[in-house]
Amino acid sequence: MSLEQLTEYFLGLGEKKFRIKQVYEWIWKKNAQSFDDMTDLSKELRQKLAENFEFNALKVNTTQFSSDGTVKSRFMTHDGHMIEGVLIPTEKRNTACVSSQIGCSLSCKFCATGTMDRKRNLDFDEIYNQVALINQQSEKTFDKKLSNVVFMGMGEPLLNYKNVLKAIDKLISNDGMAMSPKRITVSTAGVAKQIKQLGDDKVRFNLALSLHAADDKKRNDIMPINESNSIATLIEALNYFYDKTKNDITLEYILFKNLNDSIEDAEALTKIYRQVPTHLVNVIEYNPIEGGRFTKPDDETTQRFTDHLAKNRVNVRVRRSRGKDIDAACGQLANKGN
Repeated sequence: MSLEQLTEYFLGLGEKKFRIKQVYEWIWKKNAQSFDDMTDLSKELRQKLAENFEFNALKVNTTQFSSDGTVKSRFMTHDGHMIEGVLIPTEKRNTACVSSQIGCSLSCKFCATGTMDRKRNLDFDEIYNQVALINQQSEKTFDKKLSNVVFMGMGEPLLNYKNVLKAIDKLISNDGMAMSPKRITVSTAGVAKQIKQLGDDKVRFNLALSLHAADDKKRNDIMPINESNSIATLIEALNYFYDKTKNDITLEYILFKNLNDSIEDAEALTKIYRQVPTHLVNVIEYNPIEGGRFTKPDDETTQRFTDHLAKNRVNVRVRRSRGKDIDAACGQLANKGN
């Protein structure tokens, strides 16, 4: 419920105004998981709330700890579905990698989530709850609050557009977690129409495009979405987004052995980089998935590829995967594990 709806309800009960603020803070700031958690309300009021409302909080189903410090959690939704979220700690920042859908409909060939059916979108409060629970883990395990959130977990965020934007609004509001929008990145496989919509909505968060191939033929092969959202269409959409928002854009590029790791591929990627106001190309090492047909190139090939980009004045960074030993790395989220 919105604050206005909550106000109307409590005043209708004849409750004092400060009760509204208490309940609202319990939900959004203190991350209450049930009405019983709201300890400064009378038992009678808590009972009345429990009789009239459902508290559809996520429950932590399992938690796995990687040897590199990464923490993967499987959360159960109120209707019995499972999603995964990952806490990635580094010296400078603690990042939550969160899911936006239960499963995914895009079937990218290198992604474990892509082998799952899409059951439904996550509601905005479920996405928020996921971040809040990972923040609790961050405080408990590392004595540090979350500094960043990336929508790079299960699902395509731009196919759950309204809920993702509403969740981010709550994350950045003073009523919620008061995060800076500049510390939030939404990653998309490339839904051109919705990228333009982000521009029209003048969002303040950053955008990452999962590119992974620099020509349409190769991208069609590994990412079926490219058949209706070609690279030229995406370049146009990214330029539109940047013109409207001036927000950072990152190109994500997983290297696959003998598919997209040649010098010719680096040349094609450089051409795209020059057509998009992107501030960074993230070259990502491929993480194997069960039944996958890809392998990662050797270090020498990766070095040659990134050196060629750097020589052509591309701002490039190699992103080493975290949490591989618990299937928590990029592309590996598929509700596996204990």
